[in-house]
Parts: sequence; C-alpha cells; structure tokens
Amino acid sequence: MTTEQSISAYVWSSVEDAPVTDLFPGIRARMLWQGDNGAKACVLEMDPGAHWQGIDVHEPGPEEVYVVSGVFNDGERDYPAGSFIHAPAGSSHVPQSATGCTLFLFYPEG
Repeated sequence: MTTEQSISAYVWSSVEDAPVTDLFPGIRARMLWQGDNGAKACVLEMDPGAHWQGIDVHEPGPEEVYVVSGVFNDGERDYPAGSFIHAPAGSSHVPQSATGCTLFLFYPEG
C-alpha cells in the first residue's frame, strides 16, 4: 500500500513504498497518486532493452513525462535525463530504453 500522508491539503507518497505493477517484461509502474477526476501520477521504471508491447495511445487526455534518469526513447527520438515531454491527447508512441530509465508520468485527465 502506498504510504500517503496529508498535511492540510497536501498529499505525499514515497516511491519506495508505492505498489509495483508489472506492465510488460522489464517495465514497472509505481502509482504515487490518483485524483477524484481520474488524474494520476506515477513512476515508470524501464530495464535496459525493455520496450512497450504495442503502441501507447494517450487517451482520454495528454501525458506529461519527465525523464528522471537514464535515456528514454519514444520510438523516434532519445530523451536524456532532465528532459520534459508533453504528449497531447490522441498522440502515440512506443516507449523503450536501450540503457534503462526512470520516468515520472502525470496524466491530468486520467
């Protein structure tokens, strides 16, 4: 269970305590927060050589990505640590990483 603490309206959680969901071989998600409107934030960990199986389509809304460590590839371009990516609703890509990476993902509309 995610450790969440609330101070007034603040909510926080620890990545280490967040439940792990295996999405594909070598790709894991750790849910950090979910809002009442479907918004969510998570950390995605990709092992070296891991790739998404199929095409990741951003629905119903956009995906915001921050590359925390490693190098993320969207199927067309490499994004090193420190990169920010805004993927609008309806866009798609094939997430992968030759070197492995950790991403922070935010879905404002779920």
